[in-house]
Amino acid sequence: MIRLHGYYRSSTSYRLRIALELKGLAYEYVPVNLLESEQKGAAFTSRNPFGSVPLLEVDGKDYVQSMAQLEWLDEAYRDQPLLPADLEHRYVARELAYAIATELHAPLNLPVLKYLANEYGKSQDEIGVWYRHWLARTLDPLEARLEQLNTGDFLFAEPGFFEVCLLPQVYNARRFEFDFSDMPHITRIESACLPLPEFQRAHPDNQSDNPENT
Repeated sequence: MIRLHGYYRSSTSYRLRIALELKGLAYEYVPVNLLESEQKGAAFTSRNPFGSVPLLEVDGKDYVQSMAQLEWLDEAYRDQPLLPADLEHRYVARELAYAIATELHAPLNLPVLKYLANEYGKSQDEIGVWYRHWLARTLDPLEARLEQLNTGDFLFAEPGFFEVCLLPQVYNARRFEFDFSDMPHITRIESACLPLPEFQRAHPDNQSDNPENT
């Protein structure tokens, strides 16, 4: 039994939903309301001291931290791997995915945005400027790297580890009105992934905890 404890709009939760869908793994989705700080409550932190989503529960055992979860899933469930078989291709997939996870997630996650608003009195417009600044710092070189690699609809033959990390970040970037007009490689990959059934099922618009679905 696989349960994914997450939040519909969390990029890390979105990563795990895509990964589970691409690997064809059935799972139960358990919403965690980040806006009400449910993830910081004693019931949740007793299982995940980091107080963050997603929490992946497999056969009664808890796994935390999305990138470690992705790697674990690929090792525990070998069918339909997220990482390519070729060593050099695995390196490239990790290089680009970890650029997103390590360089973007920290300055852009919800606790940081709340801190800017609550401790420094920043307006939503000012937070938007912050958000787009850090997006550009990573997405500009990411786009350049994809051009170097001469990518097509996906990084390699089919979506995998990299796309699992890219699509949620692009989703949130669009929420903050980031300009993708000079990023044809990123937007081409986004356009190729979004219509796929696995990505549709994982999309925030289609989650039970999206307020528009309640």
